[in-house]
Amino acid sequence: MILGRPTKSRRRPRLPVQERKSPSPAWSDKRLVWACLRGDDQAWSALIDKYKNLIYSVPIKYGASPEDAADVFQGVCLELFSELPHLREIAALRSWLITVAARKYFHLMRSQRKRAGAEAETDNKVVLPVLVEELEGEQMIREAVERLPSRCREMIRLLFYEHPALPYSQVAERLGLATGSIGFIRRRCLQRLQQILEESGF
Repeated sequence: MILGRPTKSRRRPRLPVQERKSPSPAWSDKRLVWACLRGDDQAWSALIDKYKNLIYSVPIKYGASPEDAADVFQGVCLELFSELPHLREIAALRSWLITVAARKYFHLMRSQRKRAGAEAETDNKVVLPVLVEELEGEQMIREAVERLPSRCREMIRLLFYEHPALPYSQVAERLGLATGSIGFIRRRCLQRLQQILEESGF
């Protein structure tokens, strides 16, 4: 079934209470896409915010410069905007974004290098299935982290996303906690993260 804007003649269903809240990246893809198709600009911003790291990660995986990665990001956003009403499977949105981003990156590289387009195309076809699986997994982890309580989110970010990694003493200082409590809270946060991932089918 092809998604599209509801026609004026179709009676819109009454939205449940939670649907009336401002759109957030924590919303499911289905809720965000449907809100976008209703013309909700906040939902569009939330959808892009939800997937910006995923989109950027594709050219970055291939060693793209920040400028080239930004060009790919803009191209993917434009294509998503135009194709959103025609997406048949919202559940496949992650893999669609990865595929489009990879295609745009390889097209950009071919146009810049002006050489051996067939070689780049072959590499794309061979690597893409592995890339989709890897990046979808990373995106699921990002989304699971966003569902954690705020203190756990910040702790996970400080412990696992900072480069170089921060010692417990600095993490404790930033969070206003005792250094000796970091290990225990870290374990609790990771257990909660694992539970969310299992509930998501990861």
